[in-house]
Amino acid sequence: MKFATKAIHAGQEPDETTGAVMTPIYQTSTYWQESPGKHKGYAYARGKNPTRSALEKCIASLENGKHGLCFSSGMGATDAVIKLLQPGDEVITGNDLYGGSYRMFTKVFAKFGIKFHFIDLTDANNINNFLNEKTKLIWVETPTNPTMQIIDISVCAEIAKKHNVILAVDNTFASPYLQNPLDLGADIVMHSVTKYLGGHSDVIMGALVTNDDTIYEQLAFIHNSCGATPGPMDSFLVLRGIKTLHLRMKAHCENAEVIANYLKKHPKIEKVYWPGFADSQNHEIAKKQMRGFGGMISIVLKNASLEHTFKIASSFKVFTLAESLGGVESLINHPASMTHASIPKAEREAAGVVDNMLRLSVGVEDISDLMEDLKTVLAKIYKLC
Repeated sequence: MKFATKAIHAGQEPDETTGAVMTPIYQTSTYWQESPGKHKGYAYARGKNPTRSALEKCIASLENGKHGLCFSSGMGATDAVIKLLQPGDEVITGNDLYGGSYRMFTKVFAKFGIKFHFIDLTDANNINNFLNEKTKLIWVETPTNPTMQIIDISVCAEIAKKHNVILAVDNTFASPYLQNPLDLGADIVMHSVTKYLGGHSDVIMGALVTNDDTIYEQLAFIHNSCGATPGPMDSFLVLRGIKTLHLRMKAHCENAEVIANYLKKHPKIEKVYWPGFADSQNHEIAKKQMRGFGGMISIVLKNASLEHTFKIASSFKVFTLAESLGGVESLINHPASMTHASIPKAEREAAGVVDNMLRLSVGVEDISDLMEDLKTVLAKIYKLC
């Protein structure tokens, strides 16, 4: 079954009772049992809910995976993966990482005796320099947030398998439309479903997908025991959002390509991060493991102070200044003070997250309106500065 067909049909059947084409919202916390322990597969909604089950099957199918689990947020999904570990275990991850992941790793799990190595993964073989008998997990984002680094998933997978280490890939920026880490050897795929999968900025949710039965059983236990599970209404909204994922992603990619090429030539932009440029870092790897270059772009403004960067970020009319990404509407974000504020300044700047950087989540509006908004604001930069 092709991607577009799976996006619309995977995990979903007409309702047996009414014939409803859309999966119903099973708004219930508990389920009837014929006798103790004898039920129709559902006992208590923290563990399973039919609406959520349909969504989990759909997301798993989009990632060419066997098992899917949905969580009440992307951080809830990430939390479950780290809970596979024990005190004393070590994790290798990137030095350009979503601020929320960095905060969780360093402020929550580090105090329980889990050690994290934040390293340059643009050369995946660098992992070998940090591997030891305590290494249990490699956590990868690609493209990274916000400098759009491309990490070679296949090489990471080869190293992980050789050393019996779990490889988990945060696939949020690419979405399953553009990239399927399981096909490249990853053990776990994580999504902030809030972003491209939901696609309409109206749901907070996360997801994990795996083909490994043992890993799934462990994650499912954590999922039920710790309770970071989403409700049926949110599950319904994401099922509805996914039905247009292939259409939205195509538009995101097309709009971003136009904007990235315009910004790269603009005299008031010092640097543009977008993996579609032939001279971008690991462009050939991006071409190999992705089916497009996505809707995310980061820029560094030339000669702009923090104050001036704030003024510029607040001047857009079509782009909305807000956190998050991946919705149909275009957003602009200041990573250093918003999504990555939890990372110490020196570490942020070493990874390229400088005060005059802005991150664009390019939406699916008419490209002429997006371009006009950019041109108008950029024309004001020197006046604002």
